[in-house]
Amino acid sequence: MSDQGPFYHRDRSWHPPAFTPQYKTSVLRSPRYPLLSLDNTISEMTGPVFSHDAIGPLDNDLIRNYARTGEPIGPRIVVYGRVLDENARPVPGALLEFWQANAGGRYRHRKESYLAPLDPNFGGCGRTITDQEGRYWFRTIKPGPYPWPNGVNDWRPAHIHFSVFGHAFAQRLITQMYFEGDPMIWQCPIVSTIPDKAAVEQLIAALDRNNAIPMDALAYKFDIVLRGRRSTPFENRMEGN
Repeated sequence: MSDQGPFYHRDRSWHPPAFTPQYKTSVLRSPRYPLLSLDNTISEMTGPVFSHDAIGPLDNDLIRNYARTGEPIGPRIVVYGRVLDENARPVPGALLEFWQANAGGRYRHRKESYLAPLDPNFGGCGRTITDQEGRYWFRTIKPGPYPWPNGVNDWRPAHIHFSVFGHAFAQRLITQMYFEGDPMIWQCPIVSTIPDKAAVEQLIAALDRNNAIPMDALAYKFDIVLRGRRSTPFENRMEGN
């Protein structure tokens, strides 16, 4: 026992294995030898510390934070939720970064290969910090699906990437959020690497009409669980910090 409660062992049936041949780029980057446990350095465990002073007034408004000549094209949405630990306690002061494709399914990146048009008023990235109750929210445009060179005709479902920082450099977790009702979720080779359907469903944001902005934006609720047997599946490690 610690001041943060009991230690929760990872559930290997919940998270995807590192080697998943149907997700082709995982083949070369999956570990070939047994994993080693390395102690963290003091700097990794103590810094940096994020504060609200580092967040700009438009950082969590992707509709406005890159706009130059007008507003971006596409369905306007609000994404909100809470960051929680394994005992459903809020995690305050966590830095959330998010990035996504535009409504046409194209990222603003110099190596982007999809021919869908760029939106001159949409940058596709932002950030925010959770409040004392672990809550966050941001406005954006609902992203579109896009093709990717995995199989002959593989497409990624609409999704938003999340990076979650704790209070130290080593406490970074990365995941993706999908949208309720999208049939492409269950056809995606990346999603299919997750062995438990319930784990996939934890990555799907629920449409919340009660928190929609009338005549403006739909709302989607997405909670992130950092640790425990039923943590949100993360891309960069088997369980949260």
